[in-house]
Amino acid sequence: METVSTNRAFGGVQGVYRHASAATGTDMTFSVYVPPHAEGAKLPVVWYLSGLTCTHANVTEKGEFRALCAELGLIFVAPDTSPRGEGVADDPDGAYDFGLGAGFYVDATQAPFAANYRMWSYVTDELPALIAAQFPMADMDRQSIMGHSMGGHGALTIGLRLPDRFKAVSAFAPIVAPSQVPWGQKALGGYLGEDKGAWRQHDAVALIEDGARVPALLVDQGAADSFLDKELRPDLLRSACEAAGIPLTLTLRDGYDHSYYFISTFMADHLRWHAARLTGEGRA
Repeated sequence: METVSTNRAFGGVQGVYRHASAATGTDMTFSVYVPPHAEGAKLPVVWYLSGLTCTHANVTEKGEFRALCAELGLIFVAPDTSPRGEGVADDPDGAYDFGLGAGFYVDATQAPFAANYRMWSYVTDELPALIAAQFPMADMDRQSIMGHSMGGHGALTIGLRLPDRFKAVSAFAPIVAPSQVPWGQKALGGYLGEDKGAWRQHDAVALIEDGARVPALLVDQGAADSFLDKELRPDLLRSACEAAGIPLTLTLRDGYDHSYYFISTFMADHLRWHAARLTGEGRA
């Protein structure tokens, strides 16, 4: 693991790191904020998955999470959204919603993307193992996950499929049912092929319909989000959770859009919700 940069922030250290990934076959860059802590302390880990066109840098620079992570004692990890580098396949038309920056947190099975687009394995297996090895203060028995937009999709699907690992799951403006919206249909078809049965493992609404369960979910959505009705469809998640008996706190925030101004405004609410569950103080 190569250290790209470290900066002091709120008594802790904001680092950016790079390593050669076996999962993606490329170099991958990620950021980790480690709050101030006593020697030998073990700290819970919050994962943040970013959205379309983003890298680790978007939330690292705009997320406004460090002050509260320092207060609450949370490690904050932000991976990239897709493999990058020479020879990595991209959308043939250069579209923003497929290819580079749009990995959708799946392991692709379709050529030419299967060679590198293995973001599910990277985020759920390889990077956690690296964090455990390189950051001895990280308590891998206390992990939670959140994300925005495409990353909200990733957080929901990973949390639903690995409920014993993640003690809290939340999202900002997530794509909740990619099988039913244009962004998701393009991505899942391009990465996984036309067998829609394979898509269900990467669709939060479908996973809930098929029996996946978590103790609770927290979702914030901007009411002025231009993608709300066509791509995000939180109503579908509400219906699925109601049918399954999953407590869902879904708040439509009047006047807020899809941007990091929205995310940073409500980041503290999510971090406090995660911290309560990571420390065993939150209700189911």
